[in-house]
Amino acid sequence: MITLSTKQLDLTLRPGTIDDVPLLHAFIHEMMVFEKLPFHASEADLREALFGPQPAAHTLLAFDAATAQPVGYIVYFYNFSTMLGKRGLWLEDLYVKPEYRGKGVGKALMTYLKTFAAEQGCGRFEWMVLDWNEDAIGFYKGFGAQMLDEWRVCRVVIE
Repeated sequence: MITLSTKQLDLTLRPGTIDDVPLLHAFIHEMMVFEKLPFHASEADLREALFGPQPAAHTLLAFDAATAQPVGYIVYFYNFSTMLGKRGLWLEDLYVKPEYRGKGVGKALMTYLKTFAAEQGCGRFEWMVLDWNEDAIGFYKGFGAQMLDEWRVCRVVIE
């Protein structure tokens, strides 16, 4: 368990466990509703993908240290850059419950993950943001992120 402090509250951060799947599922659903995106993953899908024999990603859960209430989560995984010859850290999800936004939780989580990536020898720490989410874009720019306009996301959906 890791303790992080913001100017307004103390947080505890811990890796998610298989017992946290219902909480993770609820958090992801909340985020998808906010982002106006379809949500198809079941709890069984998350259990297998995150805690099965070959986990695809890692999770961290953040809690208000004073109340033990869950306040947010992170999902991340490693990727690889042939240009750098190093692995990178990809942030798939960062979500903070609305009532905890503006209290430094997101910044504390991003700072923790950036430090973690450096400790793991990663050459990059990357993620995507929706182009309409001006609050998130401003937050990420304030964190020092560069917006890479020259790169386009390509996707093939496998059914």
